[in-house]
Amino acid sequence: MSTPESSAPVGAAQQTPDADDDGLVSLYQAHKKIYPRSVSGLFSKWRWGLVWLTQLVFYGLAWLQWNDRQAVLFDLEARRFYIFGLVLYPQDFIYLTGILVISALSLFLFTAVAGRLWCGYACPQTVYTEMFLWIEHRFEGDRSARMRLDESPWSFNKLWRKGGKQLAWVFLALWTGFTFVGYFTPIRQLAVQVMHWTLGPWETFWIFFYGFATYGNAGFMREQVCKYMCPYARFQSAMFDKDTLIVTYDAERGEPRGARSRKADRAKLAVGDCVDCTLCVQVCPTGIDIRKGLQYECIGCGACADVCDTVMDKMGYSRGLVRYSTEQAVAEHWGRKQIVAHILRPRVLVYSAILGAVVLAVVVGLALRTPFKVDVVRDRASLARIVAGGKIENIYRLQVMNATERERQFKIEARGMPGLVTILDGDPKVAAAASLWVPVRIQVPADGGLAPGSHPIEFDIQADDGERLHEKSVFLIPR
Repeated sequence: MSTPESSAPVGAAQQTPDADDDGLVSLYQAHKKIYPRSVSGLFSKWRWGLVWLTQLVFYGLAWLQWNDRQAVLFDLEARRFYIFGLVLYPQDFIYLTGILVISALSLFLFTAVAGRLWCGYACPQTVYTEMFLWIEHRFEGDRSARMRLDESPWSFNKLWRKGGKQLAWVFLALWTGFTFVGYFTPIRQLAVQVMHWTLGPWETFWIFFYGFATYGNAGFMREQVCKYMCPYARFQSAMFDKDTLIVTYDAERGEPRGARSRKADRAKLAVGDCVDCTLCVQVCPTGIDIRKGLQYECIGCGACADVCDTVMDKMGYSRGLVRYSTEQAVAEHWGRKQIVAHILRPRVLVYSAILGAVVLAVVVGLALRTPFKVDVVRDRASLARIVAGGKIENIYRLQVMNATERERQFKIEARGMPGLVTILDGDPKVAAAASLWVPVRIQVPADGGLAPGSHPIEFDIQADDGERLHEKSVFLIPR
């Protein structure tokens, strides 16, 4: 016998239940399109300043030349990373690890001090959303005009505006994908291939893949990425405390809110400074109401603070109803000096100390780094053999990697056993930013009284400028 719940249509599961309905819970939330309103102010200028800075670096750095090559190039095929004067090999993975640790600790530190600064100002999702919104504004107008255009029937005006916007989005997305691939394939070579329609399959795939990701995330998904896809929004609360700078609404000053004319007497109306204009909601890129308190969807961009300051100026009230502050500062009515004094708390000091130590370690490691690498590989085809003259011979292959941009000559010697002789075909020369496999034969007298088994030896590799490396290996004596 079926119950009313089991016989209900499928579509009923998508409806929001009433307050009295405790038997039906919706698993899905209908997406309502957000139309962010344009805003100007201090934080908006900072945000656009970082948009320009990050994109000048991203789009421009790929074209910068250094010593007749691309200044920053991650050549996966040749297994070399070029970063200005540095030439890094896979063996230098420790430096990449250090950079990732520095990035993570920096994120923790900045979040503990001032909330989601990364999300609000420098995250690629925020940056490209700002750029795509700017294009949308140029074609379709401000918030109200965009809403009217979407609700209007299709016409030539709507077609060219929507079509022009989409074409501009596609161009920007593909240019972004092209630039991204240009850090792995020399971008000037990549440009020639694009113009001659000779792109390889992998370059083509990644240009379109990265372009499609940019187009989809910044053009359509926007706040959905920040609210549902990005894990940072979920675990950020673990790094917040009562002294973290966040975008806050001063409820004590703003409530009770209510509309009024500029000349109205607040005392007679018994209202706070908030005029309930909802502009703070209209400019929010994630569509939240900051007056409801701290929410995980808030990316800390400060757009609501900018627009609220504009309204306060028009009403003749003091600025700062919505501002960057801390929960404790708002509750205790602290000034700027007290807020700054509470920044240097134990958590921030610990993050700063660890971050400083890691940065120092990476910098010192790069400064003391020997500009060549050597890998010693035993010849597995012939572990040990008796050769003419009554000697035991082991064969090794040394991969000498030159991490400088000039040709270098190396001298290779082995030591560690009595009577040991190193045999190779002259001192090898390795071209600039290249590697060379060098076969090396090591011989010891068979009648030297050495016990069977493995014996430690050491290769001494010296460059023509005096720098040297020592690599350990073993010499096998057959039974």
